[in-house]
This record gives sequence, C-alpha cells and structure tokens, in this order.
Amino acid sequence: MGKSDQVIEYPTRSSTVELVEPEESESGDENEERGNWGNKFEFLLSCTGYAVGLGNVWRFPYLCYRNGGGAFLIPYIIMLAFAGLPLFFLEVSFGQYCSLGPISCWRAVPMFRGVGYGMMIVSAYVGIYYNVIIMYTLYYMFASFTSVLPWVGCGQTWNTGLCADIVKDCLDNKGIITFNNTCVRLSNLTLAEREMYNVTGNYGGYNLSLYTDPFRKMRRPASEEYWKFQVLKEADSIGEPGEVQWQLALCLLLAWIIIFLCLFKGVKSSGKVVYFTATFPYLVLVILLVRGVTLPGYFDGVLFFITPRWETLANPQVWLDAAVQIFYSLSAAWGGLITLSSYNKFHNNCYFDAVLVATLNCCTSVFAGFVIFSIMGFMANELGRGVGEVVDEGFGLAFIAYPEAVARLPISPLWAILFFVMLLTLGLDSQFTIMETVVTAIVDEFPHIRKKKTYIMLLACGIGYLLGFTCITRAGPYWVELMDSYGASFSLLIYGLSECVAISWLYGVKRFKNDIRTMIGDSYVDFPTFFWWPLNWCAITPALLSFVLLFNWMNWTSPEYNGPYPTWAHAIGWMMILSSLVWIPIIMIYEFIVTPGTLFERWTIMSNPRETWGPALGKFRLEAHEVHTSHGTTFGGRLANQTADLNGRKNDGGVKPPAVIFTAGMDNDGYTNPI
Repeated sequence: MGKSDQVIEYPTRSSTVELVEPEESESGDENEERGNWGNKFEFLLSCTGYAVGLGNVWRFPYLCYRNGGGAFLIPYIIMLAFAGLPLFFLEVSFGQYCSLGPISCWRAVPMFRGVGYGMMIVSAYVGIYYNVIIMYTLYYMFASFTSVLPWVGCGQTWNTGLCADIVKDCLDNKGIITFNNTCVRLSNLTLAEREMYNVTGNYGGYNLSLYTDPFRKMRRPASEEYWKFQVLKEADSIGEPGEVQWQLALCLLLAWIIIFLCLFKGVKSSGKVVYFTATFPYLVLVILLVRGVTLPGYFDGVLFFITPRWETLANPQVWLDAAVQIFYSLSAAWGGLITLSSYNKFHNNCYFDAVLVATLNCCTSVFAGFVIFSIMGFMANELGRGVGEVVDEGFGLAFIAYPEAVARLPISPLWAILFFVMLLTLGLDSQFTIMETVVTAIVDEFPHIRKKKTYIMLLACGIGYLLGFTCITRAGPYWVELMDSYGASFSLLIYGLSECVAISWLYGVKRFKNDIRTMIGDSYVDFPTFFWWPLNWCAITPALLSFVLLFNWMNWTSPEYNGPYPTWAHAIGWMMILSSLVWIPIIMIYEFIVTPGTLFERWTIMSNPRETWGPALGKFRLEAHEVHTSHGTTFGGRLANQTADLNGRKNDGGVKPPAVIFTAGMDNDGYTNPI
C-alpha cells in the first residue's frame, strides 16, 4: 500500500482498528485531496487581506468622526474583545479542525447546516456587487493615466451649470455669479447691481468679502459630476435602467477575469497573489500619510479625527456602530474564515493567527483614519471650510471626496493612481475569499466534482459577470446600494449567534476546547487566560450579538438612494434576506423528518456530530480521539475515515484505501452512537 506495510493495532471495546502507517507527501500537502496553503504566511496574508477591506479605508474613519472621534476607540476595542475576536477565533479553529467548507463543517451539529447554506448565499450576493466596486476602481485607475485628471474643472461635456468650479473660475476672471447662474464681469455691473450682490468698492477695486454665490447650496464638486454623469450616467430612479454602459461592461469583465486567473488553482494560486495584494495597500497608506502630513491644514484634519468627545459614549447608537463595524470589518460569519482556515495544516497555531490578524485589522483601520483625515484637512484648508464639511464615507469618499482632494495635489495623476490601485488590491483580497467560499462550499458538499473545481470557479465567475449587468446600467448604483443594504444586513448577526449557540451549547464548549487542544497543544489551552474564550463563546458574545440584533431591528430604516426606493425594490431586498435565512428552519425541519426514532431520539441525533465529523485524515482522527478520551469528552465522529489513507492519498491502483478498517455499525472507542 506504500513504503511500509506496517499495521498499527489499536484495540477497541468490540473490534480491532487497523491504521495504515503514514507516508511522506510528494506535494508537501497534508491533505492531498483538498490541498493546503503553501506556507503559514500565505494563510496569514489571505486572512489579513480578507479582513482588511474597503471598509477600513472608507467607513471606519467616518464612524470615528461621527461617533466621538478618539472616544469611539473605547467601544470599538471593547466590542473587539467581547465579540469580534472570540467569533474570529471560533471560526478559524472550527474550519481548521475539520478541513471543510462552511456547509460540510456542520457535520458537527447537523441541524444547523442551514447556517452554512445561508453563508454561501450571502457570499454569492456580496460577490456580485463587490466586483462591481472593483470595476469602479479599475475605471478610475485607467482614467488616472493622463496628464490632467478628467474630474478636474467644469469644462467637460458631462458638467452642468451647477458645477462648483465655475464659481472659482468666474471670481478669478473678476466676475461674479448672478441670480440667473451666469458669470458677469464686475465692471459690467451697475452700482445698484453691485449693491444687490453685496459687492462694494475698495480703493479702486472691489470688495467681495460679503458676496455669496446665490446657488452655493446647490453646487456640486467637479468630481461628483464626473462620478454621476460620466461614470455612472445615473438615472433618476431604479425603474429606469436604460442602456448598459459598455466601458463599465469591459471593466467588469476584466475584474472577473482577474478573479478567475488568481483563483483557478484554488489556494495554490491565490496564496501567491496575496503576497502583493495584501501588502501593497500598506505601502500606499504609508506613502499617502507621508505626503499628507506635508500638506497645509493636515493637522486640523488629524486633530479632528482623534479629539475625543466623551459625551457621545452615553449614546447607545455609538456602541451599536462599534459592534457592527467590528463584526463586518473582521468578516466574521460570512463563511470566509472557515474556508480559509480549512486549508491550514492540522497543527497550525490558529490561536496566534486569530489574535494577530484581528489586531492588525483594527490597527489598520486607525492608521487609515490618519491617512484619510490628513488629506481631508488639506482639502478643508483649500476650500476654506471646516473639516466636518468635506468628510464623507463609502462611494462618496472613494469616488468623490478623495479624488477631489488629490486633484489639488501636485502631480495629481500619480496620487490618484496610487490611491485607486490601493482600493483595487483591498477589494481583490476580499473578493478572492468570497468566491473561494462559494466554490469550496459546493465542492466539499459534492466531493466527486472536486477535480473539476477550476471549471466550477469559471462557471461561478461567468454567472457573477452576467448577474452584475444590472449594476452597469444607468440604474446600476441603485442596485449596488440595494444589494449592499439587504445582501448581508442583519443575516450575519444571526449566523454569528447561531455559531455560538450550536458550538458552545449543542456540540459542547468543553469538546470544542479539546478539539483546539488537539491542534495547538496543552500549553495554550490549559493556560489560565484561555478561559476567556469559552466564557465569551457561551455567554458574552451571544448576548452581545443578541443585543445588537434587537437594536438593529428596533432602529431599522429602509435604505434609500436619491430618495426612497419603490415598494417592489424593497420586496426584492427582503427576498434576498429571506433567501439566505430560510435555510436555517428548512434544514432543521428536514433533519427532523428524515431522522428515525422518537422525538427525543431525533433531537439527539440532529444535535450530535455525524460519524464523518472530525479531522480529514486518519492520523489526526486517532490523535483527536486520544486527546478527547484523556480529557473526559467524546470525539464526536467515528475514528474511522473510509475515504482516504492517513495522508489522504490514493494507492498505486488509483483507489483510496480506508484510513481505518472497521465493521460499520459496531461501536468502537472513536464513536459513541448518540442513541
């Protein structure tokens, strides 16, 4: 069967279990069937790239500004300790232990398998519109390769009479904007007209200190007009799709081609790409910060960002924003962390990884805040406004406020290119994991198609491209906002809560702790501070998520974009939410129906691990069984794994021998029938 014919005898209560001696893997993978990361660094970079996304740059700084500046860091860190980090560690440990995707991993608690289906569906929804955002960054990146940025000035065909730069151009030419929105030279105005516009004489010249543009409140920055009228060609409502924008269609196609080329070999290819995509944003952030602190007005922006307003801590909304930002920023409950960790080697130190990545993610958010606000301080200084008047979030920051700011810098195309390449790499990392989550969930549920994973990925990318066509019509931004508001929404809070309940209370927190012990050893799990994690999993984290979920429902407001959405659009949004959540009760009902026995017996079987639950390879199943036995818990699944040898390889005849030979249906020390 291999290099050695030695057989290990492992006695059980009612049978003899035979294990095949492990061999060295030619590929270096422990699990040759699924594969593993090339090295630990690839996993760390992939996790970091997944967790550190666009929200760190275009949402966290805005939340700090809105919720008390530096004071916001207090609820943010508290929510990290009690909710974000415990859930992050739970998912990474869960996925690494079983080496399965977000659906198949629920062999641990079969009745909660619907959570996995929901995670896959949510990831699919997000993957559709997230690549549209990547498409926007590609468009802007290409548009930045020019001597003069296209969103500078108001002389382009897409500009309107309300473009803000018209006022500056008029004043520079010794004129003023009149009530009919035309520029008239001061020398052509009568004395009465000058008095009407609060223009006075001043030693042979004109004093404009009291003059106010009649259309000041209606003015739009040139960057906003470029975004709305050239890039999006935005319609007046979601019900007016109009034509497909062919430039956007090409950029979207390029975005999906990039995703496929980086993922067609799974983690073997994406693990190499993240060496660039996960590190480049940090390089750009450092460059932008160095440039930002050399600009006039930067300190006002930084001071505005960090100055604490302690009175805001009494507002429950601030704590809710901190919890939601931590939850979404760490990408918990999407299924992505389970997917990434499932390709780890079994004895990888997932404890260290979870703490490192979660901490790095939060530090990145704060660092990005200094970068953004240094530039916003410069922009406020240029415009003669307060910093709070130029701060924005989301699309407004990425495609309006920040482009407007870099347009005022020397060598502005260079800074624009750097900024949009940074956004591109931030988006790609997250999209890699989103798509890998969807495809891994499918091939783990149907192992016979694993050899065709490349074709499954190609099909998934093709479907994503076609479904994205709704987002590249003139009504596209309405659909992006609708999918962003409803696609994930509070569903993720329910998935996170379900994970805590299922693993802590049904699977058993002591059993789960021994699973972790098998992977990382006694020294970590028996250390006194490790008690912090079971305490959070069992009580604090689910209680906190329940509070956030209820508060979210109590304060729910229907999303809007350029005004309220029509009723049918909200109906589509709620169907998106229900299409992912409905699988939780459906699977529970299905499990109850197909499970034989009395009501109690059905519940017991539904809430206990399947025979196939446990580590993927026989040698680790044996190790896990011994650890559980010596620490007073049951292993959960059968010790046997009949799909592969100890290393998951086939023999010379192309057939996978069983890792453990046992008589089906008989009890052994590796499996206790729940009935």
